[in-house]
Amino acid sequence: MSEKFTVLNSTPDKAAELEAVQRACFPTLAEDEIITAAHYAAQIERFPEGQFMVLNEAGKVIACSTDFITTMDFDNFEHRFIDAVDHNWLGNHNPNGDWLYGADIGVLPEYRRRGVAKLLYHARRDLIRRLNLRGQVAGGMLKGFGALKDKMSVEEYVEKVKSGELFDPTVSVQLKQGFEIYGIIYNYVDAPVCDNKAAFIVWHNPDYKPSK
Repeated sequence: MSEKFTVLNSTPDKAAELEAVQRACFPTLAEDEIITAAHYAAQIERFPEGQFMVLNEAGKVIACSTDFITTMDFDNFEHRFIDAVDHNWLGNHNPNGDWLYGADIGVLPEYRRRGVAKLLYHARRDLIRRLNLRGQVAGGMLKGFGALKDKMSVEEYVEKVKSGELFDPTVSVQLKQGFEIYGIIYNYVDAPVCDNKAAFIVWHNPDYKPSK
């Protein structure tokens, strides 16, 4: 029988486990970019409904996500990830905003390809519908581009990912989750694997009801 997983809002008592997931998922992150237990506790206090964790049958945290609410200027979407998340403290969370910013998803390596990330995407969408937000925005790191940057431009790479000609480990998966690529963020992170670049991705809430 396949193992069953449970999605819950993250809780402060699990902060150390959440940090352990972060470190296992992103071993090459600089220490000042890691989401620590202190960060997770602060995120939960700031926006409890937007922080999610996935537990296995033994109650161990095997995945988690970080989110906050924001407003979005679609004509000026170039930004640095670390600035958007306020160095992981989520100080930019705006309860009166109309978009959910999907800041982070991490799944323990041994639990990947088992539909765990999809559970977190569904939890985010349920939250977006409950809060009547316009949708979700995020920066999808173009993790396959770094190896190809000498062979093609990032614009060409993104078009090939869109068409399915190339598979990007992050963005191709996000496209399957219903996201659209709105544009390219040229200086999103300091990461050679993506040549610092990300796709600015958007998911529109089909149930959004504009206020009268």
